[in-house]
Amino acid sequence: MALLHEEPGADIVEPLLEEAVISSVNWSEVIQKSLACGVELEGLREDLEALGLAIAPFAVEDAEASALLHGETAGFGLSLADRACLALFRKLRLPALTTDQAWANRRSRRSPYV
Repeated sequence: MALLHEEPGADIVEPLLEEAVISSVNWSEVIQKSLACGVELEGLREDLEALGLAIAPFAVEDAEASALLHGETAGFGLSLADRACLALFRKLRLPALTTDQAWANRRSRRSPYV
């Protein structure tokens, strides 16, 4: 979202697209928010995939892992999309990047998930 809307952090995200992965749940969120902002969707996915972005399917195992994170993260108010992101990055053993200020606040409360 930061890259698409030229928000703070876009300059950090762009060079990382070559190796970036997003859950299909989070991709759905990108599409929803892009529509709300009037972003042209035609060719968007193909353009981002050409830059290296991979969209990972949200499988049954991912749904289960996201659900299990609910109890662990309840005090941080994570949404299903947040937990889908964290479950994917746990599975891939990669760091999750976000410009979401709410995640920054969770980090300051010593969340082990961000």
